[in-house]
Amino acid sequence: MRRQTRHVQASGARKGTRSLGFILLVPALIYIVVFLLGPLCYNLWISVSNANGANLITGDFAPTGFQNYAAVIADDQFWNGVWLSAVFTVSCLVLQFILGYALALFFRQSFPGNGVIRALLLVGWILPPVVTGTIFKWIFDSDYGVLNFFLSQLGLIDSPIKWLTEPTTAMVAIVTANLWVGIPFNMLLLLSGLHTIDESLYEAASVDGAGRWRQFWSITSPLMRPVIISVLLLGVINTYKVFDLIYTMTKGGPVNATTTLPIYTYLETFKIFEFGHGAAASTLTLVLPLVLSWFYVRSLREEDQ
Repeated sequence: MRRQTRHVQASGARKGTRSLGFILLVPALIYIVVFLLGPLCYNLWISVSNANGANLITGDFAPTGFQNYAAVIADDQFWNGVWLSAVFTVSCLVLQFILGYALALFFRQSFPGNGVIRALLLVGWILPPVVTGTIFKWIFDSDYGVLNFFLSQLGLIDSPIKWLTEPTTAMVAIVTANLWVGIPFNMLLLLSGLHTIDESLYEAASVDGAGRWRQFWSITSPLMRPVIISVLLLGVINTYKVFDLIYTMTKGGPVNATTTLPIYTYLETFKIFEFGHGAAASTLTLVLPLVLSWFYVRSLREEDQ
């Protein structure tokens, strides 16, 4: 009788816990439906219609199948955006990871002013991208930019470099500006990972005669592998979707030299007002982040196991 009573009480407690779990889940479900699934479904509907600036508000648009997707894929500017997104993402990812990792290893050491310098480096990551873009737009300005001033004072250039109005230098300028944001982000995550490595491993390796280089490849690199994978996946997602910084500095110019996929999608949607084409382009742009997000979640599960 007593055992049956305890069983009933335990069953009631489990039901109560399960009910509480569902109640706590409701706000997250509402958020996902209203702010994620709702806009995504509306975007998919617009992408298979002839919606444009003339009929979107009135709602007088009709389904057209996959014509918008075919038009976007046939557009040379779309593939130009794919190429520029790849160049921008790979350039930023490689440089910000190498420099961020080097800084993380440096700040792992204890020295006076470590915390202050680290905090100052994080300013680049904390600032809104529009502010960062405006600052670097001033720095790279060909007429009154501080970079051309210092280069001319050092005797390295005879005439001002048109950083933001030449195709090659414009890409260099936006990559440099994005590095100012990405390096502190990489450094912060990698430094957190380095602090989780037990110091006794390095002490034991030193006793066995292993040098710094040997310790890095035999201890640091294997133990940092899960963190590095997460940092690289997050780095690709964050860099691939950069819009505001590029638009503030170049607006996709000169002559589409910095029109990455997010910029191309914006111009198609809000400059030409071809909302159907813009929605199709944004859906195609969404594919890579979704795939990488899946890999990121999968890597987190493997790390937990």
